[in-house]
This record gives sequence, structure tokens and C-alpha cells, in this order.
Amino acid sequence: MTDRPVTLIAGIGEGLGASLATTFAGAGYDVAGLSRSGRSAATIEAQVRAAGGSYRPLTADLGVEAEVAAAVAPLAARIEVVVHTAHRLVVKPFADTAPAEFEAVWRTGLLGAVHVARAVLPAMLARGHGTIVLAGATASVRAGARFAAFASTKFALRGLAQSLAREYGPAGIHVAHLVLDGLIDEPQTAARFGPGDGGRMDPGAVAAACLGLVRQHPSAWTQELDLRPSTEKF
Repeated sequence: MTDRPVTLIAGIGEGLGASLATTFAGAGYDVAGLSRSGRSAATIEAQVRAAGGSYRPLTADLGVEAEVAAAVAPLAARIEVVVHTAHRLVVKPFADTAPAEFEAVWRTGLLGAVHVARAVLPAMLARGHGTIVLAGATASVRAGARFAAFASTKFALRGLAQSLAREYGPAGIHVAHLVLDGLIDEPQTAARFGPGDGGRMDPGAVAAACLGLVRQHPSAWTQELDLRPSTEKF
């Protein structure tokens, strides 16, 4: 990698993750993608290089602090932006959702964010600036039936973002929570819900909004930004 600042994308994959990577690469960042498997790394690396940046895939189980810390440590001094998108979606009746499934959703979507924040904050604090964006969902603010595991995790992630923003904002760290109120047009969505009808969120537009958060002046920081398609009911 070069000596440019680094954007770390936790939970990177095709779709939104790849769009975040290319958007930030085009804005002058190198990119590190953190995931459990490293899947799609070659494709994303080619896209990042085409956008003018370099890419490093990092592999770790987000639910294991030691793995996250070891993966992030070599780049920690250069990581100026973190976007945490990792999640595990379980949609089941509450009575059919096993405690182990609740824990798996929580470990990926919340505990993983805790581990990533702990890994990057010391260097950000020493530098005096940095941005952490935690990506939520409709379920961050409105829990639907059969979404008990997912919504309880997303509610908690929103609380984490608020607490970190209040604690670290005065030290120059911008912590923002992103409510994605709609389905993102990406392969994972199509695999679960089928082809879209044009009413899904464009991942490039979401990535551009994240870049906008990073570029905000500290006198006018957004703590929570909600995005949705124009056709979404709310």
C-alpha cells in the first residue's frame, strides 16, 4: 500500500462494500477490507486500483477481539475512516430463534463494531481526528415481527454510536450512525429477495453519502443520517 490515509471497511463484500471501496479510493484513500473469508477480494482489489487506490484484504472473525486487533494493527496508524457494515440477518418467529442465533447476530453486528472501534481509536485519538460510521437499518429504529435478533442488535448498535459520539467527539473523532431504510441493490439482496423493481438503494449513492459524512466540518457534524429510496414509506 502507499502512504495515503486508509479507509477500513468492516464486513466488506460485493455491492455496498465494493462501492464504498471504490468511492473512497477515488477520493484519495487506500482501502482495507475486513471480513471473515476474504471472499471477493480479487474483484474488489481490481476495482479499487481502477479508482486510483490500493487495497489490502484483512481476514478476521469480527466476534473475536484478538483476531480483529491483529488484522488491523499493521495499518492502525493510517486508518482515518472506518465504515462498519457487517451484519447477520435472521428473520424468524421469536419462538423459533435459538439463543445461539441471537448470539451470532449480536457478535457480528455489535460486538464486531466494538472490537473494530477499540482497534482504531487509540491511533485516531493520538492523531486528533478520524471518522467512524456504523451502518444501521430500518430495524435500528423500528423492530418488525420476526426480526427480534436483528432488530435488538441494530438498536444496540445505534446506542453504541450515540455513546461513542458523545465520548469521543470532543477529541476530534466523528462517530455517525447511518440508518439504511430500504433494501440495497446488491447481490446479497437479490439472492434473498429476488430481482428488484427499481425501488432499491443504489450502493454508489450510499457510499457517496458516507464520504459526505467524512468531509463534514467539525462545527456541523451529523450524528445520525437516515437514507431511503424516494419510494420507501416511512
